[in-house]
Amino acid sequence: MTAGENSTDRGPGPWARARSFLAAARPMGWKDGCLFAASALLRRLSSGRWALYKYYFVAQPVSDRPLLPARRGTTLEVREIPGDDPLVRAFPRPRRVIEERFRQGAVCLAALERDAFVGFIWFVTGPYREDEVRCRYVPLPEGSRAWDFDIYLVESHRNGIAFLKLWDAANRYLAARGVVSSLSRISAFNTASLLSHYRMGARRVGAALFLVIGSWQLARSSVAPRWHFSRRPESFPDYRFEPPAP
Repeated sequence: MTAGENSTDRGPGPWARARSFLAAARPMGWKDGCLFAASALLRRLSSGRWALYKYYFVAQPVSDRPLLPARRGTTLEVREIPGDDPLVRAFPRPRRVIEERFRQGAVCLAALERDAFVGFIWFVTGPYREDEVRCRYVPLPEGSRAWDFDIYLVESHRNGIAFLKLWDAANRYLAARGVVSSLSRISAFNTASLLSHYRMGARRVGAALFLVIGSWQLARSSVAPRWHFSRRPESFPDYRFEPPAP
C-alpha cells in the first residue's frame, strides 16, 4: 500500500453494495424488486447488451390550478426551446436523440435559473416513438390527449420546486391547446417519479415489460398488442391509449 492509500479507496465492499441495492429495491414491492434485481444482473453479465425494462403507463389530468403559488419559484424561468436554440447543447442527451424528438414534433419546455439550464419536460400531441426500447405510443383522441416524457432536473434542483414549476408551465401550454390529459410511461424501478405523478392526480392505465437481447426484443403489455417479438429496428408494437369509457 502506497503512501496516502487506504482501504476506503477500493470503494464500498460487497455487503455495503448489497445493502444499498436492497434499500433501492424495497419500495418497489417484491415483484418489481425481483425484476429490478434481474435487470441489474442481466446488464452486468452481458456488459450492457441485454436489458430488462418494466414500465407503468399513467394518465394525468391537465390541471387548470397552479401547483405553485405565484410567489414561489420566481428565480426560475420556463420557456419553449426550438431545435436550433443554443441551449440544446446543454441537454444531457445524445444529439441524435434530441434531433429525433424534434423530428417527431415534440415540444420541449426548459427551466432556467439565471440563464443556466435546470431541467426540461417533453411532450407530443400525436404518436411518439420511444427512444429506450422499440415501440410507439398513440394517445387518443389525437389533439385532446398528449404524451409527456423525459422529465429531467439537474441534481441541485431535484429536491426543489423546479419539478412543479415545469409542470405548471406544461399544464398552461397544453390547456391552451385543448389538451385535457397527458399520458406517460414511467419506469417501475423509479418509485420517486411514480409517487410524484400520483400526487398530481395521475392514475395507472397499464404496464409493459421489455426483454432486450442484442437486436432481439420481446414485449409483454397489458395494452394491446399483448405480446410482440421483433428482430429489426423497423418492427415495433403500436400501443394505442383510448380514453376510458364513461
